[in-house]
Amino acid sequence: MTLGHERIPATQGARCLAKMADLESKMPKLKTKSGAKKRFKITAGGKVKYQQAGKRHGMIKRTTKQIREHRGTAVLFKTDGDNVKKYWMPNG
Repeated sequence: MTLGHERIPATQGARCLAKMADLESKMPKLKTKSGAKKRFKITAGGKVKYQQAGKRHGMIKRTTKQIREHRGTAVLFKTDGDNVKKYWMPNG
């Protein structure tokens, strides 16, 4: 068997091809979406936390109650959290 310009013994070439086939058949690594990294955190219990929306600008238009209620973080509903973990944060 010939790879490039060198001559490789048949048994060694077969082993080399077997290794190459093993490498090609593996699934690629699953990566976390970079946008999800910045927006969600997973708690020790497996729930998904997120920052409340509506606090970046335009606070003068919002009532004091709205501003107060959007303070801090909140937990997603179970089904929404499951989708976030499945599609965007597989290693989380």
